[in-house]
Amino acid sequence: MVSVHRELVARLRPASAVLLDTPYGFQENVAEISARAQSYFERSVGLQVDVPPGLRGSAEIGAGGEADGDVGLAAVRGADWVFAGPGSPSYALAQWRDRPVGEALADHARTGRAALVFASAAACTLGAYALPVYEIYKSGARPHWLDGLDVLGRLGLKVAMIPHYDNAEGGTHDTRYCYLGERRLRALERELPDDAAVLGLDEHTAALVDVGRDAVEVRGRGVMTVRRRGESVIVPSGGSVSLAELRALVRGEAARPAARRRRDEDAAPAAPQATLRDTVVDCEERFETGLRERDAEALVRAVLDIDAAVAEWAGDTEEDEGGTDWARDVMRSLIVRLGQTAGRGLTDPRDVLEPVVEPLIGVRAELRRTGCFALADTVRDVLQTIGVEVRDTPDGTHWRPGAS
Repeated sequence: MVSVHRELVARLRPASAVLLDTPYGFQENVAEISARAQSYFERSVGLQVDVPPGLRGSAEIGAGGEADGDVGLAAVRGADWVFAGPGSPSYALAQWRDRPVGEALADHARTGRAALVFASAAACTLGAYALPVYEIYKSGARPHWLDGLDVLGRLGLKVAMIPHYDNAEGGTHDTRYCYLGERRLRALERELPDDAAVLGLDEHTAALVDVGRDAVEVRGRGVMTVRRRGESVIVPSGGSVSLAELRALVRGEAARPAARRRRDEDAAPAAPQATLRDTVVDCEERFETGLRERDAEALVRAVLDIDAAVAEWAGDTEEDEGGTDWARDVMRSLIVRLGQTAGRGLTDPRDVLEPVVEPLIGVRAELRRTGCFALADTVRDVLQTIGVEVRDTPDGTHWRPGAS
């Protein structure tokens, strides 16, 4: 999937990319898995990915407690690109569902501020219904659904998301459908409501959901499948459907024509009252703008406005858009990021260093081109002594402040 990852990164140009280690946070080799993933994205995709602390969940030993969790949540909420992959769907759900990180993922899906790149076990959690793979395939549990994060429900897709749809590792037995097989999947399908479907994605295959363009594109080696009661509709690699068409397939309907206009066309509907969630999301967006524009006053005002909104809504028991606890979680994450920004300063070190560093990078490139590798290494070492990290990649040389 390297080409798909590269395309997404080139399209989005994320300034902040994070990897969630939660799905495999219970494994003894969790640090090794994270390091391999970071190496893959840096080497093959040209993307530096951070692993936020405090997100492994209940299995984490020696954690930094609530402070680490706040830092981790702040990283997730502030990210432009979020990746999660292998592990256990049920373990990830136990840490995410109805908790701050799960709310952050749902908010990203709703607002489109960050790209969610979910694979394997993590992908299983995205629907309204989730498959407890290990419990069924390895532990002999009765086939059943778990309540999922329903992130895709924010897009109007009521589905059970099943990756590894065409898996063939079983050889002599059926391991399709993420190790369920046909017999078990048929039984589980009967438990889904009439307006839901299975959304299957083959291995080495991606479904790119672009809400802004109202498009779902399929890339890679296999296909995307919408299955209802044993009947399947396939979208092949290279094909696409609109979100409206996909919603209709999930419900088992033909695509509906556009809704009729209101009969009383002269009567404008009343503007809906802003909810607490609307207010907080707006403050979070203003905070992001303040960071980009290096506006300290805007950063502080965004945090204070959330505090005022929480106080205003605290006594309203009818508030059903996430509640004041969620709003406080967002505010805490912004305060953490405000402190980090204060520590770094609002001046971009690149702006200060660029007039000096860029010419030296050019000199070093010329030295490498002419085979003077020892001198080129000397230039790199000198840059490192002043706090500049130099990295050579297939698409050129990149530098950043902060090397030790």
